[in-house]
Amino acid sequence: MSQIGLRCAVPEEDYVGRLPVVHNLYNMGKLEFHRPVTFFVGENGTGKSTLIEAIAVAMGFNGEGGSRDFFFSTQDTHSELCDYLTISKSVSPKDGFFLRAESFYNTASFLERNSNMIRYGGVSFHNQSHGEAFLALATNRFEGNGLYILDEPESALSPQRLMSLLVVIDELVKNNSQFIIA
Repeated sequence: MSQIGLRCAVPEEDYVGRLPVVHNLYNMGKLEFHRPVTFFVGENGTGKSTLIEAIAVAMGFNGEGGSRDFFFSTQDTHSELCDYLTISKSVSPKDGFFLRAESFYNTASFLERNSNMIRYGGVSFHNQSHGEAFLALATNRFEGNGLYILDEPESALSPQRLMSLLVVIDELVKNNSQFIIA
């Protein structure tokens, strides 16, 4: 598991700098992820997804989701927060994925065009429900010894499927993985 440290230098007068989560991070000076699973929780509009997205982009993931080798963009809308983050890590994970609920359709479409889907369970994500596709991705694609950044995974999942995702997370944590989840 990688020890990830995060420093933020966003000017407070900037919109992103005024988001509560970013403002607090700026005032703290540094945020470290020592645990295998970190959850960001809070009210809508506090900046959880903005921070998760910025961490993912700063770590080299596609802003719309995917692994580090996903090079597509339907609309470049990620915030500039990633430009103000300094990431430090003790180990580079061998695997990783940024999974975000709001742009999963775009990620699934990219995979349909550029993959035989074997690594993802062999079934088109567009031929499954949103929740089934989300869980199939986590179950089949997440290999362990990785960093997995999940933005609002609960929005796609029923309570039963959410419990299934927790089992997958637990198994991957036992396989030296780290999760950052909003």
